[in-house]
Amino acid sequence: MILTPWFGNEGNKLYNMDNFKTGSITSGKNVSFWIDSTPILSFEKPSQPAATDVLVIGGGIAGLTAAYLLLKAGRKVIVAEDGFIGSGESGRTTAHLSCALDDRYYYLESVFGQDAAALAAESHVSAIDEIERIIAEEKIECAFRRVDGYLFLHPSDRDENLDKEFDATKRAGLDTAMLDEIPAVAGGSNKRSIAFHNQAQFHIMRYLDGLAQAIVRNGGTIFTEARAEKITKEGALVNGLAFSAEHIVVATNSPINDTLTMHMKQHAYRSYVIAGKIKKGALPHALWWDTGDADSRWVSQPYHYARTESYDSEYDLLIAGGEDHKTGQGDDEGISEQERYGRLEAWTREFFPMLEDLSYRWSGQIMEPVDSLGFMGKNPGDENIYIITGDSGNGMTHATLGAIIIRDLIKGTENKWKDLYSPSRITFSTAKDFLREAGNMAAQYADWLAPPDLQNTADLEPGHGSVLSHGMQKIAVYRDHDNSLKAFSAVCPHLGCIVQWNNDEKTFDCPCHGSRFTCDGVVVNGPSQTDLRKIRLSSENK
Repeated sequence: MILTPWFGNEGNKLYNMDNFKTGSITSGKNVSFWIDSTPILSFEKPSQPAATDVLVIGGGIAGLTAAYLLLKAGRKVIVAEDGFIGSGESGRTTAHLSCALDDRYYYLESVFGQDAAALAAESHVSAIDEIERIIAEEKIECAFRRVDGYLFLHPSDRDENLDKEFDATKRAGLDTAMLDEIPAVAGGSNKRSIAFHNQAQFHIMRYLDGLAQAIVRNGGTIFTEARAEKITKEGALVNGLAFSAEHIVVATNSPINDTLTMHMKQHAYRSYVIAGKIKKGALPHALWWDTGDADSRWVSQPYHYARTESYDSEYDLLIAGGEDHKTGQGDDEGISEQERYGRLEAWTREFFPMLEDLSYRWSGQIMEPVDSLGFMGKNPGDENIYIITGDSGNGMTHATLGAIIIRDLIKGTENKWKDLYSPSRITFSTAKDFLREAGNMAAQYADWLAPPDLQNTADLEPGHGSVLSHGMQKIAVYRDHDNSLKAFSAVCPHLGCIVQWNNDEKTFDCPCHGSRFTCDGVVVNGPSQTDLRKIRLSSENK
């Protein structure tokens, strides 16, 4: 079933703004193709306390894969998802399944060593294989297919870096080849690329649907619209009810059980996505990536990426992403969200001129570790609380790896990748990048002293939000389409940064650690565990 795109039809009743305000369907105003082409995946809300072997918090690919593998290992499992299945960042991905990591293998060698880089390559290859195995075993119809991927130079990058990367992939044991062209790309006949063979792609929401059904068939329990809070080694409160567990897996993209430790090691970025129809057969099913903007101000150098997806009998969909920036800091470059979509469209049409009118656009949140590899395993300082985070643009495979590692840790089975991805690891060779990111984070507290974005709420148009000052107080305000005004403390409950208005997704975003809140002040991205505090404005402030 293909539903009408969100932003193209205000009459779409399934994904209207009222549903968005709860944060249960998706974490932004714009609805992705994956969500728009899949019925809402919901289960019952919890009605009483519960006890289990493993409590999995999060109903995206990380949480559902962990739940599935642990059930197969004989554990009793409950999944608690605060929205619906895939309503977080899993439903806003571009769903590349790849061992071509967004940080180069020659960089991984310099940080972790050649053997570790080979382990990273092996682990991501294994993750793709594991997804394929699950799909076959559970007979999940999710358009999975093996494809080739092509890495080519960004104009700012040096040609020698492509040679360095190719050599490093060979040392890592990957099935790659250096080509004298970029296949199927306009103007690519005289430009080199690295072909990564045997990559894959799928429809993420249909995969999650299949995983969820398999979990239930295997005796697991899934609750949706079930927010977990006050996570301890004994369990958590889920919608205020006590859920006890021997093991707790926090699979929420950004950990909500950690105040600062993990958020000094990784940082939140927004990435933009567009999708439009192309005539069926105009492009092969494949993955494409450029090497990233070497001149970017961001530590995580933004890159572009593209893929195709089956759409209907006449068309395929071309999906492209990029134009990243740190969450809550897009305006620091003087580039609006609309301009970012425009730049992404221009890049896409340059390389893929067969693209017709755009059908979708959305953005997603990516957690970028300072040393480039995800964090999967025991939460630092805890013996029975586990986290999966730090997807670094490879969320589908990182999440699957995390589930495999955590299953083995809970079973007591040795896993050769666990140390490489350990959340407790320290990599001294990335200290320079760590200090740059830490300095950027600290600089955001200057927003307490910055002039307000809005002087008078009377100037605020319906459907828009902003931040104003009242004495020493910072207030986040949003004017609804019925002209009613809503106000909240603009102070992020996590660690006190001032949130910024995201006019594209209609959210208030924290520029320090990436927490995000709907225009109703409801938290939809951690690390904050609580909503923005409501404020009642006096008539003089309105």
